Amino acid sequence: MQAGEFRTVSNTSAGHPSANSSKTVQAVDQGNNEVNRKSKVVRVAVEEDQEAVNLAADWADISQGLRKDLGQQAHSQWIKPIQPGNYCAETGTLDLYLPTEFSANWVTDRFADRLSLAWKIARPDVRHVRILVHPGRRQLPELRLGNGGRPSSAPANDSAAGSSDPLGAALAGESFASLGQGPAGIDASQTFTSFVTGASNVLACNAAQRMSATETPQFSPLYLKAATGQGKTHLLHAIGHSYLASHPHARIFYCSAERFMVEFVQALRQNQMIEFKSRLRGFDLLLVDDIQFIIGKASAQEELLYTIDALLQEGKRLVFAADRAPQALDGVEPRLLSRLSMGLVADILPADIELRRSILESRLTRFASIEVPSDVIEFLARTINRNVRELVGGLNKLIAYAQLTGQAVSLQLAEEQLTDILSANRRRITIDEIQRTVCQFYRIDRTEMSSKRRARAVVRPRQVAMYLAKVLTPRSYPEIGRKFGGRDHSTVIHAVRLIEELRTRDADMDGDVRSLLRQLES
Repeated sequence: MQAGEFRTVSNTSAGHPSANSSKTVQAVDQGNNEVNRKSKVVRVAVEEDQEAVNLAADWADISQGLRKDLGQQAHSQWIKPIQPGNYCAETGTLDLYLPTEFSANWVTDRFADRLSLAWKIARPDVRHVRILVHPGRRQLPELRLGNGGRPSSAPANDSAAGSSDPLGAALAGESFASLGQGPAGIDASQTFTSFVTGASNVLACNAAQRMSATETPQFSPLYLKAATGQGKTHLLHAIGHSYLASHPHARIFYCSAERFMVEFVQALRQNQMIEFKSRLRGFDLLLVDDIQFIIGKASAQEELLYTIDALLQEGKRLVFAADRAPQALDGVEPRLLSRLSMGLVADILPADIELRRSILESRLTRFASIEVPSDVIEFLARTINRNVRELVGGLNKLIAYAQLTGQAVSLQLAEEQLTDILSANRRRITIDEIQRTVCQFYRIDRTEMSSKRRARAVVRPRQVAMYLAKVLTPRSYPEIGRKFGGRDHSTVIHAVRLIEELRTRDADMDGDVRSLLRQLES
């Protein structure tokens, strides 16, 4: 009995260390499993990051090659917005993302085979390429019909006219919550006040102001034609702002042609064409940007044609913008072309150097705390000449860099930080071209540029040509001297300094130089 009790106690007491050891081993195993799991998660995350970096690098090479094959315009419109997405190594499937359904369908129809081949060459493990809409793309607001068939994004019992906000009521057709944008997607900063006018855009600006005035415009529709980045979209937004000021309860619809196509297709698929037509024809002002993308679907073009006719018949106002003339639009039926060109086609030409200088000076008023020397403004205005958007972007980048690093804005800083923009804009002007232009301007023989004659009618044009050669080309003083009959570099230095001085006190000389600069840079 005692022995049994002793054995029982002995067995029990002997069992405790065994249980504790088992628990300890289990805890160690669980800890090791957790460490292994976390290590695996970290390893997978690192591998995914590296894979994303590799895909981005491969896409940069592929995109560059496609730009050479397709041309700059097609590449910028369709290929550049593509973003590499997920890649499944097991199936060899790569997803490419585009921002909208329309662009994804367009690229799939026209460039899918080319993209697939390019990826298979760059990465043999890629067997399938899918072109999809980016899962994080901005969703277009769903516009529903309110009372009386009027467009409204609110329920039918919420009358826009009864709103306490007249601008919100006026534009109840749609609303965007994007930063810096008001109702109808109109950018609050793009007004007529902030639009700088010059000889190249004054016609378009005046026509836009007439379109937004209280009196009925003489020409409708208004068609703004301009290359990328010259200000046509700015004028569209400005028309919307000004029109609201004079028509507080008007309804405005601003959209791109791509969005028009997307919404038309959606309405067609959902059997909501009656609502779609009523919504479009309920607006007082229709603003359509990038109308060159109204291509392909004949039914969408026909609907736009009927919308134009209905709005014009009711005295409504229409403004379109594109990067080419109506007659140059591809894939657009003749009846729609005639409607687009029946009003006023207003060109916005590339900004000349005076306008570029004025735009930069206007933008500088927003950066009162930053001092930008006049020679930097002159340098930017002279060298960034492709479009206004690049010009303003270059100034913003320069000022941002100066603010973030604490450096003073200087000509050297501009040349260092804006190399990409400057190289893209720089057109090579030769000394021969300068000599030929100056001789034509002053009506002297070309041989006078290298002759030894010292008559004033010959010397002054020669000095102007030397000055322009130094301003517009990267040639050194000795190199310029050799192109002018082997003259010494000191002669060129004297000519450059003399013309610089004459420009400050002689209005005629300054006018001659400005005119020559316009000719050479155009």
